[in-house]
Amino acid sequence: MALKIYYEKDAPIDALKGKKVAVIGYGSQGHAHSLNLRDSGIEVVISELPGTANYKIAQEHGFSPTDIKTAMNGASLIIITLPDVVQAKIYEDYIQPNLVAGQALGFCHGFNIHFKYISVPKGNNVVMIAPKGPGHLVRSEFQKGGGVPCLVAVAKDATGDALKVALAWGCGIGGARAGIIKTTFKEETETDLFGEQAVLCGGLSSLIKAGFDTLVAAGYQPEIAYFECMHEVKLIVDLMYQGGLSYMRYSISDTAEYGDLTRGPRIITAKTRAEMKKILKEITSGKFAKEWMAEHRTGLKKFNKLYQKDHNCKLEKVGRKLRKMMKWIDSKEV
Repeated sequence: MALKIYYEKDAPIDALKGKKVAVIGYGSQGHAHSLNLRDSGIEVVISELPGTANYKIAQEHGFSPTDIKTAMNGASLIIITLPDVVQAKIYEDYIQPNLVAGQALGFCHGFNIHFKYISVPKGNNVVMIAPKGPGHLVRSEFQKGGGVPCLVAVAKDATGDALKVALAWGCGIGGARAGIIKTTFKEETETDLFGEQAVLCGGLSSLIKAGFDTLVAAGYQPEIAYFECMHEVKLIVDLMYQGGLSYMRYSISDTAEYGDLTRGPRIITAKTRAEMKKILKEITSGKFAKEWMAEHRTGLKKFNKLYQKDHNCKLEKVGRKLRKMMKWIDSKEV
């Protein structure tokens, strides 16, 4: 697919002007999309469960949350921001029975559409706007007059204007200020899952733990190991975030850069790359999706066991103690 980037001139908000948008869920992405669209002059109605923290937050933000059927009634675009594992059930029970031909379903992640846990009638558009940042950043950058880059995709164009509706949504949350990149539900879903598993979350957390354990097992103080293998990750990632690998290497010492270039490939070996390919295959085949949905259906036993093991490991215990020394980082302990 040739790279296509849409900016404000390519993504007018007109397709949503004078129309109603329903947002199902008022969590991280839900609150940001709702507030930004409202500030962009779009009528937004929220659906959220009464009595929940998100319901109360929506009220504090000036919305009057309602049930899904009421929120959907007369909506041109219905944005689903619920967790992946509950979307299909909520869709089947509450959304599909109330869908009207011509309405567009919007997703912030392609999981349920790509892996076919949600099947949408022929008469409805299916689109995606996926911001490349968490909800609080989508909101704060919008308030500053900027925006977070987004991905746009159309899985079903029943009315002939699905892309215009999606781009109007992306424009309304500020994405077109930074740029909206065209993709597919398949590409967004599979690359997002792979990035989380192999690099950003799974890969990085396992690397940190392995480094920490190696130093502690060799007799070094756990506190020193924590600083070297966990705390300083942010310093390096911030440099990468600003200017890529080149700026990071420009900013560190020659000793560190030489160690990076000569020792890094000994950590990420041919075996590691082969495992990455295996993980990607599990994603593209749908194996991971089936495993995750089954895990949720059976009570998250494996998930909770693994979480508790890491939550109480030595790295985390040492970190909780050391973070109290660093008031500037606004420690978040769970």
